[in-house]
Amino acid sequence: MKHTSPIVEIAKKACPAVITIVISRDLPKVEGFYLMPFGNGNFIMPKFKEGKKESTKIGGGSGFIISPDGYIITSKHVVADTEADYTVILEPKKKYPAKVLARDSINDIAILKIKSQKLPFLDLGNSEKIELGEEVVAIGNALGEFHDTLSSGIISGLSRYIQATDHFSHQAERLRGLIQTDAAINPGNSGGPLVNMEGKVIGVNTAMVAGAQNIGFAIPINYAKKDLEEVRKYGKIKFPFLGIKYVILTKEIAEKNKLPVNHGALIVRETLGESAVLKDSAAEKAGLKEFDIILEAKGEKITNDNPLSVILQKCKIGEEIELKILREGKELFLKVALEEKK
Repeated sequence: MKHTSPIVEIAKKACPAVITIVISRDLPKVEGFYLMPFGNGNFIMPKFKEGKKESTKIGGGSGFIISPDGYIITSKHVVADTEADYTVILEPKKKYPAKVLARDSINDIAILKIKSQKLPFLDLGNSEKIELGEEVVAIGNALGEFHDTLSSGIISGLSRYIQATDHFSHQAERLRGLIQTDAAINPGNSGGPLVNMEGKVIGVNTAMVAGAQNIGFAIPINYAKKDLEEVRKYGKIKFPFLGIKYVILTKEIAEKNKLPVNHGALIVRETLGESAVLKDSAAEKAGLKEFDIILEAKGEKITNDNPLSVILQKCKIGEEIELKILREGKELFLKVALEEKK
């Protein structure tokens, strides 16, 4: 009697709902090439047709359908370009324009929608009930070319923190509370589902460690469930917003800049001409100033492992919280009523 692995059944159930996301932009149309002399040789350079643009594929990733009417979850970094167009490929002949409903940059989650009905979809599990050693399957379109790529493994770590860099924007983001797995996660797999042996999604594939084997990470699905609930209710994700530009202090930053503390959020502008405290924001109304260091928010110490963004995410819009501030060497307390991010 032939022994069938449970992964075969998972593949049959899950793969139809895993999709490819194609990223494209209107770029100048290339009408030919010319040689440009340089040194002892020539460089081949594209010749652009003046005033003409064409839709050009600039990247891709994975995602998965979570409702028969076309709601899709993927990684935020897959759809980070607000100027790009996104197309969802369900099958070679089934392509849909996709609308990005929300981007959650704190948790690297995005919610998309396509117009269709009776679509295959995946059920969402509970990432709070994951156990170390539990078997999982990562699904996606590896390298953007190999569709329905499956890799199996186990949960090898929980509540991990990593510094991830977006390949397109090259911006570094600190991701928290991640699921670590030894199931292979490759470029192009990002945004695909990590499923358990019941075929339910417990995570969103997000990153791998360059130069290391069998170390991949996924965002817990409960983060995405919270975002999805708000998108369905309000049409967007509602964030509590303070309205400041800041840098999370570390020992290295503190020593380099001769600061009196090595933790907290230093309010400081990123570039000349902008304001560190946004006009009419909750922060301005509370009296926060540039070069203040926020040491604590709502009684929680602000550190690299517990940044201000994570503390604020647990707060409600309209909630009044207390901030412990270091200003010109003196500690003081300010109360701020959090507002909705516009």
